[in-house]
Amino acid sequence: MEFTEYLNERVAPSTSKRYQREVRLFSSYQSSKNQSIQSTTYTDIMNYIGQLRKEKKNVVCSLYGIKKYCEYLVTIGVRKDNPSRSIKLKDKTSREIQLQDFFTTQELEQLLDRKERYSLLVNRNKLIGSLLIYQGLTNGEIKSIELKDIDLERGTIYIQQGRRTNSRSLKLKAKQVYWLMNYIEKDRIELLKEETEILIINQKGKAETGDGISYLVETMRSMFPERKLNAKTIRQSVITNLLKQGKDLRLVQAFAGHKYPSTTEKYKQSQVEELKLEILKYHPLK
Repeated sequence: MEFTEYLNERVAPSTSKRYQREVRLFSSYQSSKNQSIQSTTYTDIMNYIGQLRKEKKNVVCSLYGIKKYCEYLVTIGVRKDNPSRSIKLKDKTSREIQLQDFFTTQELEQLLDRKERYSLLVNRNKLIGSLLIYQGLTNGEIKSIELKDIDLERGTIYIQQGRRTNSRSLKLKAKQVYWLMNYIEKDRIELLKEETEILIINQKGKAETGDGISYLVETMRSMFPERKLNAKTIRQSVITNLLKQGKDLRLVQAFAGHKYPSTTEKYKQSQVEELKLEILKYHPLK
């Protein structure tokens, strides 16, 4: 079994391509050290990760790709051990709200104008994009939605409790109900190859793992090449825009599913910082 075939049976096509690319890069790194990728050691991998950190590259995706390759070598009997098994990254992701990454409501709406190559995915991808920009859902929340969580008659969607968020029921826009109806009654049935109650089905016909959602957002980045666009910055923008519109802090907290008021208050504080930047922009201190 080839590595490509091994990956395609386990992850989405887009993820498979990324992992293959990361493995090729790691293989080149090993070759530069006169070492074979198949004889990779724990130290080799950690040295490579250290190099990527110095170059400020995507360490997480690289490690996942290498882990899959090591798993593959064990599966086909080339190796008996997996040197990557115990490696866990402890890089801290900043939770600060970055003002330069905010998107206005109008800018977020533009994301839904993305052209879709496959007609079978039009309603699904419109739905995913709209859940990001209208309900401000996280990647994890979207991939966890089940069919029973949808109430088309009332036009609502139930969001299950997560590790950092509360459960809640959110109102859907009319066009979202339209996309949902078409997707559930037709597209989802055609896509489905493995029975599941999960709402979003990936291109392989299985329950969405989250990779497809991340990839969809990646395809939108060309609209704002100078900005950091991902599910997190979209969610932060949605919440900030609601507060800018004067929505009550407690209502926004419930909408976002924040477990603590202090989390929502960070977004309120960001507006103060944004105002300061605007003042300095037009009335700089001398």
